[in-house]
Amino acid sequence: LFGLAAIYSPSIIFIDELDSMLTARSSTENEAARRVKTEFLVQLDGVGSSSGRVLVMGATNRPFDLDEAALRRFTKRIYIGLPELDAREALIKKMIASVAHKLTLADMLTVAQKTEGYSSADLSCLVKEAAMQPLREQTPDNILRMTTDQLRPVTKTDFLKSMQAVPPSVSRATVEQ
Repeated sequence: LFGLAAIYSPSIIFIDELDSMLTARSSTENEAARRVKTEFLVQLDGVGSSSGRVLVMGATNRPFDLDEAALRRFTKRIYIGLPELDAREALIKKMIASVAHKLTLADMLTVAQKTEGYSSADLSCLVKEAAMQPLREQTPDNILRMTTDQLRPVTKTDFLKSMQAVPPSVSRATVEQ
């Protein structure tokens, strides 16, 4: 990967869930995992010292689990917190736009206010769950004969009900940490 990035530079290597590869080293991990981490760190050093234009970016929800040597090699760190009220409201508006609904702007604001602590992924799951509520009210026979435009529109009540099935996935303790 690093060799190809150098050949095709300028390029960007983006690694999502970086913590899955670069957790802190320990005496209990197996030799293969240790070698992968070591090679990755060597390649990161090579990118930093080469004259090629390769940018390595990583994302993690668990930066405190990363190996210290890896953290040193990622010199710039940007914390992106959970979405604020305005962002949650905008996300809900955008995600519900393709679904038949009866939510007013005030309803969307209410839902956004009640979703404090939700991540963008949590909001996506919540919208999908709310959109399924009208379908769940139907009998199997009705479902086979219906078209999507025959389902009732999604309401604020569907969202409030769905919040019980889709709680926030990030705990307060994790956010504080």
